[in-house]
Amino acid sequence: MYRVAVDVGGTFTDIVLQNEKTGEFFGTKTPSTTHDQSEGLITGIRKICKEQNIDVNDIHSIIHGTTVATNAVLEEKGAKVGLITTAGFEQILHVARSWTPAPVSAWMGFLKPEPLADLIHTAGAKERMTAQGTVHLVLDEEDIKEKIKGFYDQGIQSLTISLLNSYANSDHEERIREIAEEINPDIPVSISHDILPEFREYERTLTTVMNSYVRPSMQLYLNNVATKLANEKVESHISIVRSDGGLMSIEAASSRPVHTMLSGPAGGVTASAMIGNQTGYKNIISFDMGGTSTDVSLTYNGVPKVVRETLVGVFPVKSPSLGVVSIGAGGGSIAHVPLTGALRVGPRSAGATPGPACYSKGGTDPTVTDANMVLGYLPASLVGGEMKLDIEASKEAIKPIAEKLGVDVYAAALGIYNIVNENMYGATRVVSVEKGYDPREFSLLALGGAGPLHANAIGDLSGSFPVIIPPTPGVLSALGFLQADIRNEYSKTFIKLLSQLQTEDVVSELTGLGDNCDQWLAGEHVPANQRTTKYEVDVRYLRQGHEIPFEIDLNKLKEEGLALIKNRFDEMHQVAFGFKMDTEVEIVNVRAVAIGKVDSPKLPTVKPGDSDASKAIVDDTHEAYFDNAFQKTLIYDRHFLVPNNRITGPAIVTQKDSTTLILPGNVAVVDENLNLLIQREA
Repeated sequence: MYRVAVDVGGTFTDIVLQNEKTGEFFGTKTPSTTHDQSEGLITGIRKICKEQNIDVNDIHSIIHGTTVATNAVLEEKGAKVGLITTAGFEQILHVARSWTPAPVSAWMGFLKPEPLADLIHTAGAKERMTAQGTVHLVLDEEDIKEKIKGFYDQGIQSLTISLLNSYANSDHEERIREIAEEINPDIPVSISHDILPEFREYERTLTTVMNSYVRPSMQLYLNNVATKLANEKVESHISIVRSDGGLMSIEAASSRPVHTMLSGPAGGVTASAMIGNQTGYKNIISFDMGGTSTDVSLTYNGVPKVVRETLVGVFPVKSPSLGVVSIGAGGGSIAHVPLTGALRVGPRSAGATPGPACYSKGGTDPTVTDANMVLGYLPASLVGGEMKLDIEASKEAIKPIAEKLGVDVYAAALGIYNIVNENMYGATRVVSVEKGYDPREFSLLALGGAGPLHANAIGDLSGSFPVIIPPTPGVLSALGFLQADIRNEYSKTFIKLLSQLQTEDVVSELTGLGDNCDQWLAGEHVPANQRTTKYEVDVRYLRQGHEIPFEIDLNKLKEEGLALIKNRFDEMHQVAFGFKMDTEVEIVNVRAVAIGKVDSPKLPTVKPGDSDASKAIVDDTHEAYFDNAFQKTLIYDRHFLVPNNRITGPAIVTQKDSTTLILPGNVAVVDENLNLLIQREA
């Protein structure tokens, strides 16, 4: 039997098929269908089944990462949302956190986005809970019933309920949901206690509103997927990838789509951590460069960094996700020369349609892909020969840039290449240097269709070696989905000074949440021997405005007491900020994470060969542009490379899903798992 993973990107949809018996995997790509991502999904599954000569009924599970929820927010195409909050707090989304982006003067040009729930569609419920969870003012049910009817008369498509202090007591939220569903059971209702039962009213409300905003779009999309698979007579079990790298059912994704906002990038982070552990390089900076954007993340000691808050557009969403920094730099990023006369690249992208000029689909703007084409870094075709490239069209697209800069077309193309590399290097510093890590102590792992073309250059800029190019970099995010486990979490706000607590108090709270995890895993039919629960605490110094989340071993906590939390927090604060304080420490939130282990076949190893890679050479006359001149650059077919093969740069390694560039002064060696390890030549 087989498993299929599908990752829908802005330009291509990536598909990976894995044989569960042998562990072998096969990847392919198909153009994304932005008007309906489910069409690209079905096309990709059909394509890989045909290529590998298997029947679709041999696929027993499909794992899918989607950008539907993210796109709905970024393109402002979500639902018309109604918001019910506590009376007197109706402007919560407008007041927000009084935040503007850096630098200091950026507020002058900052256009504050419209809230996802309009003020005219916001109502205050006559009720009040205290922070301790006791009822201060009983809910006025008749009043809220009339307000909900008014919302529905105005055409509200999705309803959010987020009341003050509901993290401590959700009774009023749950009662309002019951009333809303009695009035109209077809309109989806999201309550904040289900989505984020933690303190901080703005973040809790915004996250729940965003869930409501994308929920109808997600439900429609998932229904389309299920319908198309049924039409194809595919009876596979479908799982959706969460932002934190776990899996959730279609039903869970339909009701809590906010947990899928970074679904796609999560696969790349998971796969990067897996390959880092496999190769022995456990400290990894990965960058996933596609056609539209680049996602950069950090894995330390084999474990990806999980963050509790992430930006979707300009909105700070408090939902667990793997730590990813995204920038508008991809193969389709468009170069331009503004009035300042300085060359710029991105964030505007040519996308899949019309795409770069060399795709011959009507695109005329100069893109990063066109620059690579002009420099000789790309072969004459992509996707195993399915997509022919037009170098003359690339030259024509870049010619206006060259004329504005007063240089030839090759120097202009090299400028585009160098600038986009600097942009991505900046993103690697955000996840490393700005978090207290030295990038020179990390390896760099490239994925995405365009990543391996730029990996060696970014490795040079950051000092991160070896640069690792996995066997299928163009579809690695999809491969990472195959390594994902079933995942969910339960949390609770628990604001207490350590000095006021006994060890048993914290253990009791964590154990209670752990029991919820075990019950949930049982409901997901995960066998008892495949269930794991991890425990976390969010901790801060007294009167700090932010906290640091970290994992804690429950057995060690019982043995060592609360000093374990204090010492661990001091260590993490020292790493992140360069100092620690001799002051009171308080716990803010406690959390239990449920993990249902999914059996993932190990990647196969390959019989080693020798250092001679000449059998893989497919073009010994090709030239590429380096150091202001064209140099002889051998082209290798990766399909024919075996472990221990050695390739000296400059060289190009082609494969169906990506192209790797090895710069002069560097050498690549193939390891036993067919990864390319690029190092500076001694």
